[in-house]
Amino acid sequence: MAHDRLEPAAIALAGVMARVAGWRPDEFWMATPADVRATLEGWVDADGHGGVDGAALAAMMERFPDG
Repeated sequence: MAHDRLEPAAIALAGVMARVAGWRPDEFWMATPADVRATLEGWVDADGHGGVDGAALAAMMERFPDG
């Protein structure tokens, strides 16, 4: 099924990481989901609003584990 594919989400996330963290494509593709999460955590307000949806990122990490 098309919605099970990682490709569209990964390409979108690569663009986000390029804009937010200045990552080049090779830096993004070498990074783990934990690297992405750690980089983006600084964009979440202290009250937990805004920035990255932690539950969505956790679900993606579970569905598409490293290795």
